[in-house]
Amino acid sequence: MENLSQTPSNQPKAMLPNATAVLVLGICSIVFGCLFVGLILGIIGLVLGNKSRKLYKENPAIWEGYNQLNAGWIMSIIGLAISALYTIYYIFWIVIFGAAAASFWNMSQM
Repeated sequence: MENLSQTPSNQPKAMLPNATAVLVLGICSIVFGCLFVGLILGIIGLVLGNKSRKLYKENPAIWEGYNQLNAGWIMSIIGLAISALYTIYYIFWIVIFGAAAASFWNMSQM
């Protein structure tokens, strides 16, 4: 029976570098999406994922773990989007409360 995880030259395939790290960063970017930490983790996951995706696309026969890498890369995008929406939400409320405070302060000066 043939082992599918070996290259044609009978060498075992190497795991893509940072595949596990990208997966963990993607999961953490979704979990911590409501904090600013998710934004940073999502960006780091995308950068590491892009480097490993380029390695895989150059020579896919010698690498394994692309599905894990791809899942982490997609989760990093989702976590980045969630974090960006929460950041916009926080900025919106800071502007609203800042305008209300400025208006109240101007009214008290009269």
